[in-house]
Amino acid sequence: MKSILNFVEKIKPTFSKGGKLSFLHSTFDAFETFLFVPNTVTKSGSHIRDCVDLKRVMTIVIIALMPALAFGIWNVGEQHSIAFGLDMTFIEKVWFGFLKVLPLIIVSYVVGLGIEFISAQLRGHEVNEGYLVSGMLIPMIMPVDVPLWILALAVAFAVIIGKEVFGGTGMNIWNPALIARAFVFFAYPSQISGDTIWVEGLNAAKANAMQVVDGFSGATPLGQAANGIVDFTTTTGEPLSLMQAFIGTMPGSVGETSTIAILIGAVILIWTGVASWKIMVSCVAGALGVGFLINGFAEAGTFAAVPAYWHLVLGGFAFGAVFMATDPVTSAQTEKGKWIYGFLVGALAVIIRLFNPGYPEGMMLAILLMNTFAPLIDYYVVEGNIKKRIKRSVTK
Repeated sequence: MKSILNFVEKIKPTFSKGGKLSFLHSTFDAFETFLFVPNTVTKSGSHIRDCVDLKRVMTIVIIALMPALAFGIWNVGEQHSIAFGLDMTFIEKVWFGFLKVLPLIIVSYVVGLGIEFISAQLRGHEVNEGYLVSGMLIPMIMPVDVPLWILALAVAFAVIIGKEVFGGTGMNIWNPALIARAFVFFAYPSQISGDTIWVEGLNAAKANAMQVVDGFSGATPLGQAANGIVDFTTTTGEPLSLMQAFIGTMPGSVGETSTIAILIGAVILIWTGVASWKIMVSCVAGALGVGFLINGFAEAGTFAAVPAYWHLVLGGFAFGAVFMATDPVTSAQTEKGKWIYGFLVGALAVIIRLFNPGYPEGMMLAILLMNTFAPLIDYYVVEGNIKKRIKRSVTK
């Protein structure tokens, strides 16, 4: 690493102000800060002293995503093996999943970072590290069979319309990763709904009239519920248990199926102080509260009658509650506001799932909607505190 550092220091004047390639300073600075910690120090008195910067925060989030990503890679191979009746070993499943998920990650980063670099160059700003997380989140909330060109369009839309037009990292009002998913959902609904896109190769198999294993179902549990099937089944047609759903051995987006892997990431985020546990807990409380309330009035045999706790392990609820709703840029900032914001996200997710079967994955719409209202929640929380202080001072 020392030789690399020496090389970087040697060519640095070329990209600095007055150098031959000074117009590429933003690009050079991005690579330099990605490889090494900046060597700048405070020259005068400072009132904030903290070793945590944006790059370190983004790195922690990436680490927290790894358990869900690793499980998702294996599950891609597992579902493919079941669908075609293949006797694949653990290593073969992992390798198969890796080869299918890697192109999604590459396209996400190449397109997203390419736009980020171009935008920074045009503005003369530094390249922020915010997309390091978004670039990993987007492939993890997509079906493994999504065409790469559609993924590229979704990434471009999310970065340009959902982020750069607002000023870049820290200025966006909606979560960029969810904007990408929403783009695919509304522009290419057949690529993110149905029962043929969650298992790699199933689309091609049906197009070629190939035979898959008898009794195989490629639909996710939420997809089954949208079709009026509330007795959820596994990929082999057997009843799906709550433990199987918790572990995540079922069709779904790459990183969203395993609740236990997502919880490992949640522990990392909470322990490091990167994400708000209040939003996570209130999100679960909102889902359970509304879910059990609806259970009390639901007819037997309907999705509304399914125990509320099932919602926590189905679809992208757990992933959204841990990694999406807690986004510090688009979520509520006040402490009381976090409780309100999280509760409404969980409650709306269940309401959308139960009363609008056209959008079985209610978590995406719930978070985007509450992203919109998060500033309003914070505004009224702050105004309420101001009124309390004024009333207290007048009383005294």
